Amino acid sequence: MLTVQSLLFSPVQENTYLVYNEKGETLIIDPGCYFPEERSVLQEKIKAKGLKPVMLVNTHCHLDHVFGNKFVHEAWGLELHFHTAEQKVFDYAPTAGDLWNLPFQNYAGPIHHVKEGTTINIGEDELTILFTPGHSPGSISFYSAAGGWVISGDVLFRESVGRTDLPGSDFATLEKSIRTQLYTLPDATHVYSGHGMPTTIGYEKQNNPFVKAI
Repeated sequence: MLTVQSLLFSPVQENTYLVYNEKGETLIIDPGCYFPEERSVLQEKIKAKGLKPVMLVNTHCHLDHVFGNKFVHEAWGLELHFHTAEQKVFDYAPTAGDLWNLPFQNYAGPIHHVKEGTTINIGEDELTILFTPGHSPGSISFYSAAGGWVISGDVLFRESVGRTDLPGSDFATLEKSIRTQLYTLPDATHVYSGHGMPTTIGYEKQNNPFVKAI
């Protein structure tokens, strides 16, 4: 069974996720560690739990979700994975950092493009990749049917959704993603978002003011 551990990083208050199995094999999702002390926290947390990072993945490539990619690559030798439709967003991230007065060095190693409908395996456990664009062109979510949870990036929040006033974003697309990819999951499914506290699919279907279940 997979365990989900969240860490809160950067001035943007982004949730970084460690997903690991009983052997300590660990997926690092959206490392948002911006300051040196935050990178130390990530490193110390992994060391304290005896974890072994095996894969680096971005749900999407807005600056706050990619701040720590370069550090993770250098610390553990992991290569980056994200959806092919996010390539332009990834390439633009350092420019966005300058505009937000949060300059950073982007990851420059090999990039692997993942596809929706495929799975990511951590030992014998697996996560299904859901294609959930709208907040960004290539946003993906990671669903654990066995664990009853989904990591949604910035697609769905507790009583909110990802903003759609950014380049490449679109509310109609976001709404469709939520209705067809997330609201079709069991109501008890826990939702771990890119910002804020966890929620459940059932709660959002009834209480989300932006996308309610029909």
